[in-house]
Amino acid sequence: MTCKGICVRHKAQKPVGSGRYASGQKRCQICEIFIKWDGLWCPCCGYRLRTKPRNLKYKAKLRARTKKIMEPLTAPVITA
Repeated sequence: MTCKGICVRHKAQKPVGSGRYASGQKRCQICEIFIKWDGLWCPCCGYRLRTKPRNLKYKAKLRARTKKIMEPLTAPVITA
């Protein structure tokens, strides 16, 4: 499995104000690039795309963001 250069067409720009994984970008370890792709496998080399960060610091940031987003959805409804 080697990079064939197809992934360059799907290269993602770094988002402003949020993380790459939080905005839906995925990383290919073989091509060493962040791409905007709906599938789980790299369109270029066929390797599995990483959808979550490996670093503990960035994992915590992603969890905090997703928890913050999910919090209003799971809040109990109070009726009087």
